[in-house]
Amino acid sequence: MTGLWAGDALKGRVAVVNGAGSGIGRAIAGALAAAGADLMLSDLAEASAAQTAQGIGRGDLRVEVMASDVRAPAAMEALFARAEDRLGRVDVAISAAGIGGPAALAHEIASADWDAVIATNLTGAFLFAAAAARRMVAQKAGSITLVTSQVSEVAQRNCAAYVASKGGAKMLVKAMALDLAPYGVRVNALAPGFTDTPMTRGGDPGHADSRRQSLAHIPMGRMGRPEEIAAAAVFLASDAATYITGTTVFVDGGYLTV
Repeated sequence: MTGLWAGDALKGRVAVVNGAGSGIGRAIAGALAAAGADLMLSDLAEASAAQTAQGIGRGDLRVEVMASDVRAPAAMEALFARAEDRLGRVDVAISAAGIGGPAALAHEIASADWDAVIATNLTGAFLFAAAAARRMVAQKAGSITLVTSQVSEVAQRNCAAYVASKGGAKMLVKAMALDLAPYGVRVNALAPGFTDTPMTRGGDPGHADSRRQSLAHIPMGRMGRPEEIAAAAVFLASDAATYITGTTVFVDGGYLTV
């Protein structure tokens, strides 16, 4: 990635990125690398994370790859233990792992689909952030960012489980920021608007309706690019944001202004 964060804003720091195999997570990994961070990249599919690693164009960086399941406490512990073992410490932790679930009216969501979305997007966010926090509290420094969504602030039709999971993650960020501030650890949410990723390109008719509604509602008149979300992620991890914690940064093309 070139542009605002190309350079050494994060030189000498170690970042763990979960959900790094595609979409926004892949773009965040590239932006962190452009800013000089060493990386531990993780995804449910290790091959996808490895592809992200191969696309990073800075040979002066250390980049490690590991498969992990954000829903599993032991997997999150193992991810951060590996980062410490291979890279020495963890300064930045960003989770972009998430699923949308099938489109359905709220009262028609199957309990198994509800459980899957909450397990990944909310419980998984907690497990990731808690594993990061245990390391950062000990070193009395660190930045945790959870990728949420504009729907953490305003609901959309046919995706109640997703809306609930992202709204819960927003409040998790506030609670963790309050608990961790005395230890020098910052916790924030990064909330993308409607962004061009594999998940938003899904073929489900219900999701197609949501896409049309979203585009009609965006003042800038277009979808966001993953790289635009990634620039904000680097900002939150950098020294430019040392007095920012417990908040949500929306990158939504003006969606919430309407």
